Amino acid sequence: MSLTTEVPAGEAHGAGIPDATDPYGLFEAWFAEAVAKEPNDPNAMCLATTTPDGWPSARMVLLKGRDDRGFVFYTNEQSRKGGELLSNPRAALCFHWKSLRRQVRVEGTVERVTTAESDAYFASRSRGSRISAASSDQSRPLPSRAEFERRIAELEARYPGDTLPRPPHWGGFRVLPLRIEFWQDMPFRMHDRLVFERAGEGWTTGRLFP
Repeated sequence: MSLTTEVPAGEAHGAGIPDATDPYGLFEAWFAEAVAKEPNDPNAMCLATTTPDGWPSARMVLLKGRDDRGFVFYTNEQSRKGGELLSNPRAALCFHWKSLRRQVRVEGTVERVTTAESDAYFASRSRGSRISAASSDQSRPLPSRAEFERRIAELEARYPGDTLPRPPHWGGFRVLPLRIEFWQDMPFRMHDRLVFERAGEGWTTGRLFP
């Protein structure tokens, strides 16, 4: 979807959340305003996962794709978050746009994106980012910074051009929302909360006490 989606009337900072039936359309409107006004990384989101025995963990990642199927990010599948997602394919996301005083929470199941999607996104990254991704045993112990730099130098020498292939363990995940909640700061803590919950092919919606 386009990053230039127009923000509906009434969506200005400080206004309440308008009634809506499509959470993706509302997300696009808010995201477009975040892109225009947030100083850094408007696509940053907190990703929460759990171990098979229920221990939670959270970290910031970057949203790299979104449509009416869900929200996509990419990572090393052998990392801690990759392992947790593969063993327990459920996750929660939280976007916090501080300058807009808005938050969006997403909860749902998780699936791998297609090989073609992962290949296309990996190829779109800068050469340096691809080299770093391929050199990293993400989340595992690193004896020294020098070891990581040595691996980077080796790959730079092995692939002097722009043909570095995507590592087979590096790819994308898509969070398929079952619940999406929009939160807007309001004066005197009278915040506005609008929640959508998946119901078959559609959504039910309602408001929550702040």
